Amino acid sequence: MLSVGVKGNRQVTVTKEMLACSVGSGDVKVYATPMMVAEIEETAASSVAPLLEEGKVTVGTLVQVKHVAATPEGMKVRFETELTDISKNGKFLTFRVSAYDEKELIGEGIHSRAVVDQERFEKKTAEKLKAE
Repeated sequence: MLSVGVKGNRQVTVTKEMLACSVGSGDVKVYATPMMVAEIEETAASSVAPLLEEGKVTVGTLVQVKHVAATPEGMKVRFETELTDISKNGKFLTFRVSAYDEKELIGEGIHSRAVVDQERFEKKTAEKLKAE
């Protein structure tokens, strides 16, 4: 059962493939913002996945995150999420999110996800490929 207060935690070590200069988000050799956002999403999604009804998954709908400090290759980054709000109909989830390297806070903000029926969602999306 989903409830406010569910927490998620995850840790990664920054590799060359995660650097801004490797993913096209800049020319510097620091942990890329898009990689941080992806890990934040994964942390939030995985924190609630075991609590969803069978056949349900979450999809990201909003990411509002500040990347406040640079992290070099080789350093560990820890992600923390906390479910802070569930819409009255139970379909929309809001998380407080943060990321820390071994020295300091590197990112923080808000992330929202929607609870959807996976089969129906993927079927509807696949219909976009059909000729009109």
